[in-house]
Amino acid sequence: NKVIGKELLAENLVYLLVVYSVMGLFSLLFIQVTFHFRTQLCDDERTVIDDSKAVGTPMEIVIGNMFKLDIWETLLSSMRIGEVAEFWCDIVHTGVYPLVSKSMRRIAEGKDPVDWHIHTCGMANMFAYHSLGYEDLDELMKEPKPLYFVLELLKVQQPSEYDRESWALSDEERLKAVPVLHGQGNKLYKQGRYQEATQKYKEAIICIKNVQTKEKAWEVPWMKLEKMANTLTLNYCQCLLRMEEYYEVIEHTTDIINQHPVKAYYLRGKAHVEVWNEAEARQDFSRVLDLNPGMKKAVKKELAILNMRMEEKNEEDKLKYKGMF
Repeated sequence: NKVIGKELLAENLVYLLVVYSVMGLFSLLFIQVTFHFRTQLCDDERTVIDDSKAVGTPMEIVIGNMFKLDIWETLLSSMRIGEVAEFWCDIVHTGVYPLVSKSMRRIAEGKDPVDWHIHTCGMANMFAYHSLGYEDLDELMKEPKPLYFVLELLKVQQPSEYDRESWALSDEERLKAVPVLHGQGNKLYKQGRYQEATQKYKEAIICIKNVQTKEKAWEVPWMKLEKMANTLTLNYCQCLLRMEEYYEVIEHTTDIINQHPVKAYYLRGKAHVEVWNEAEARQDFSRVLDLNPGMKKAVKKELAILNMRMEEKNEEDKLKYKGMF
């Protein structure tokens, strides 16, 4: 593959118009492109920020589907399959790159590309959002810089040739997908396939959150979407309990404790039991009974399990520290 140098300069209007005309055609067709990319700083060392080949997974985007880094759509639309091209882009086009890079890194690490479970209210969250979680991206966010993008176009597919993932759907398609994904998650849960069920619930939540960002917070359409997302989060937490991901259960249920208090307190109490948080577990189960006395039998069972686990832990601690004093 030949590496072709192309400088994308603001004054090069003719080139941009040609590329955008090509991109306009692709936008109508929602063509999916698969490509490798390498992002580098414009310093003497050409410092590499991200490299999809190093991660081992190429990138996929749908042309015309409002990808955050829209300049990539423009660049890829100008390339041929098998071509490797290098582009220089100024800060007008690279300002959002740190946000895009964060999402891609989280995906590569097996994490959610968006922090759908974190509420954006309160001082603690304001400080949490101050950092992207990666020092190099924080620096690039504070001081945007021109970047080099080395792109290798691997594959181009028509809409009929690929399965569109949730991020590639329109808002209408996302909302239609939610009950389907919810049902698939429930079926997988009943079959004991908890890991697969979490993926379905998570994908449904992300669909909702993507639509919700376009609604005004706390108004009726936003609240309806929030209720849908919270119900799915409870199902997600049920799976996490089965998978012994107890601290994640505590985190997610705490986020929605005011919206679904009975179920959230109950699930959080069960998670606290498993990590020997005795006081927290008792407090959560007490709140469950205050809110719904009809759950007395279920709570009594959980408290018996808590007592047994605390006895086991005390015995383990005695044996552990027996020879130390």
